[in-house]
Amino acid sequence: QVQLVESGGGLVQAGGSLRLSCAASGRTFSSYAMGWFRQAPGKEREFVAAISWRGGNTAYADSVKGRFTISRDSAKNTVYLQMNILKAEDTAVYYCAADPSNGFRPRSKMWEYDYWGQGTQVTVSS
Repeated sequence: QVQLVESGGGLVQAGGSLRLSCAASGRTFSSYAMGWFRQAPGKEREFVAAISWRGGNTAYADSVKGRFTISRDSAKNTVYLQMNILKAEDTAVYYCAADPSNGFRPRSKMWEYDYWGQGTQVTVSS
């Protein structure tokens, strides 16, 4: 079993930055690929970014490429999402997810992830 706890959300002005953290429990965290998803009001949950188990491979949604960076610190059992040049359309609840069946390839489909955090709210004011 893996438990994920997100933190770092908040209110920020457009053009600003935030760093989200996802703390994971479980001894095998370092072998999982990890992902970030988000869900805006009235919209479906969508893929944001993912990272392989060693951090060598990453994937991003087109909407965040060049602005967001995903990283991980296996010693701290934590995954991060650095968000820069935030826009109003980035406003959403951000969720961290773990993909225990795969460690090598960062994947973008919700059904490929088995464990989810409770989410953290990010609000970008324009």
